[in-house]
Amino acid sequence: MHINAICVVLCVILFNLAQNEGFNIVNSRFRARRSSDAASLHSSTSPRPSSTVMKMSFDDAEVDVAKKIAYSNHLSKRREMKYQIIAAPAQEPLALRLSTLYPSRFTYHQTSWSKFPDGTDNISMSGFSPLNLISGEHVLFLASFHSNDVTLSQFNVMIVLLQSFIDSLTVVLPYSPVGTMERVTKEGTVATASTYAHLFSSLPNCGSPTRLMVYDIHTLQNRFYLHGNAIASLQTSIPLLKARLRGSGINAVAFPDDGAAKRFGDLFADMDVEIVVCGKTRGDGDVRTVKIQEGDVEGMNVVIVDDLVQTGGTLFECGKVLKAAGANSVNAFVAHAVFPKESYKRFDKGGDRCCFEKFWVTNSVPTITCELNEENGVFEVLDLTEAIIKDLDEFSSM
Repeated sequence: MHINAICVVLCVILFNLAQNEGFNIVNSRFRARRSSDAASLHSSTSPRPSSTVMKMSFDDAEVDVAKKIAYSNHLSKRREMKYQIIAAPAQEPLALRLSTLYPSRFTYHQTSWSKFPDGTDNISMSGFSPLNLISGEHVLFLASFHSNDVTLSQFNVMIVLLQSFIDSLTVVLPYSPVGTMERVTKEGTVATASTYAHLFSSLPNCGSPTRLMVYDIHTLQNRFYLHGNAIASLQTSIPLLKARLRGSGINAVAFPDDGAAKRFGDLFADMDVEIVVCGKTRGDGDVRTVKIQEGDVEGMNVVIVDDLVQTGGTLFECGKVLKAAGANSVNAFVAHAVFPKESYKRFDKGGDRCCFEKFWVTNSVPTITCELNEENGVFEVLDLTEAIIKDLDEFSSM
């Protein structure tokens, strides 16, 4: 018995010695091979790269192909996802376009947005009875916060949806109207960008956070106001403009200020266009005037790019300065046509601010863009429908 134990111990020792020797042999061969490859790499007499380098490049190519295949498979699955659509009144045309263009993916359920005699909400969503087609499904809510009244009504609906055992909720809010009210310089002022973020963050949880898709939000840091049950998915409408610019003859992109240039400038890096930056300078009597700070527009066809327009004073001044600097033509693009009190009429033909040959906007504010004169005026509305579908599937962001 002792002899057997001794034999076992000897076998283990011999095995370990053999294993270590084998490792040393392999290791020394590896070091020799690596030294040889390194010498080949640095040798000026060798016209061809070493086989190791070729193999590494081939492996990298294989990895890239594998990644592309994996992403393609993932994207195919995303494009097969089906959504039940609930829409705010102003977004019903968008809901109908989605369900008409892609009936196998999007099912639109109409909602009755009524009021009781005392002015409180009397809302009824279809799709719940006689058969419940909403529970257990991915829900797409198309929102429009163009007034405080409709905003509260839509939060009421979102809460009910999240309490209805749905699989996920994606809120498409093309324009966030409180994006410009994100800071306080005087105590007592209400930063509504923060309070709206609290409302979204306090929504019920259906098992995953609510995805909030917003286009060209005024200040990017607003996304960090959300927490907990809602996550911002920031998108941009600039690809729609770039597609429209191809073949248009426009060869310069201008920004009304440095902030817009930093925000959107890199998105035009793949286009052969002159980048122009304007800005306000303080003159006599604290009067501010717009001047060109960077770029040359003489003889150029220019488009001014910004995220939104209210009354459009700065946009108009920028257009005048560019024309005075010798621009051949001046156009404008804004993602969000807010235009309070019908101020868009001032930019149309016959208006006192009609300085643009073409004024492109998206339909992110449908209550305004439905009033624009596209046939005989300077305005052209770029439809967000296809962009929303693409961004919904690809999770693309700014």
